[in-house]
Amino acid sequence: MSLNGKNSKNERLKRKATIASVGLSVLLTLMKLFAAVYTGSLAILSSLIDSMADIFASSITFVAVKFSSLPASYGHRYGFGKAEAISALVQAAFIAGSGVFVLYDGICRLFSPAPIEKMEAGVLIMIVSLLATLFLIAFQKYVAKKTNSLAIEADSEHYSVDVTTNVAIIITLLLVSWLGFEWIDTVTACAVAAYLLFNAYKLAAKAIAILTDAELGADIRKKVCEIVMALPFSKGIHDLRTRDLGGVYMFEFHLELDGELPLSAAHELTELVEDNLHDEFPNAQIIIHQDPAGHDEDRLDNRLVK
Repeated sequence: MSLNGKNSKNERLKRKATIASVGLSVLLTLMKLFAAVYTGSLAILSSLIDSMADIFASSITFVAVKFSSLPASYGHRYGFGKAEAISALVQAAFIAGSGVFVLYDGICRLFSPAPIEKMEAGVLIMIVSLLATLFLIAFQKYVAKKTNSLAIEADSEHYSVDVTTNVAIIITLLLVSWLGFEWIDTVTACAVAAYLLFNAYKLAAKAIAILTDAELGADIRKKVCEIVMALPFSKGIHDLRTRDLGGVYMFEFHLELDGELPLSAAHELTELVEDNLHDEFPNAQIIIHQDPAGHDEDRLDNRLVK
């Protein structure tokens, strides 16, 4: 399949994933709204608030995926891939806001308990919600792996949180129903809130890393060096810089070649290096500067502080 064909297929997959996410968010919100009002459970209310945030967050993801897929322009020559990182950052803010709200309400209920009723309906709705969420996550994981989309991965991450919270809420409702300890409902809601805050922090940290051009992982940098040095004409590689443009990797480095090579020959060898890197990283953007082997210069590698 050609590179353009693969990119087109990836964009279709991402659009399907975002549409499925928004649709499920609306359905789960309506179900949990009924369950929260019907039972009076704070734990279900915490899940409802998270689902309401999901609607807005998934809508943002839909816009971000559409925007990030735009081709590079005269004013944005690196493309618009980082729009997905902005989307992930906004989602983190919503998740954190949801966690703070539920935590506050949970603390209030510790001092002013509220009755919980009709557990059976609540349990049934939460089980249906759990199964639907598991199906969506499986699809999102598949799409994120195929497309390397941060926005889809971020959406999948907070739905993964929903799985844990849904299971905890189902167990809580059963315990309240069997044992009558209504304080368990409040404790579970507070635990869910803390979990939301923790995941918001992780998601925000990853988005900020992309927006501030943090280096890619050591395994990726090592792989780039291995590919370059596997070619017999490569005399060395230095000043390697890597970053994530939003699902698209960018590599910049100096390639050391025989200083006696004509410019045209050096160009052909550099093209071969790019081809080999593209075999491993198909969508990567690559900038290579040729240096004569053994040339003494002020290198970036020597100036950087670890």
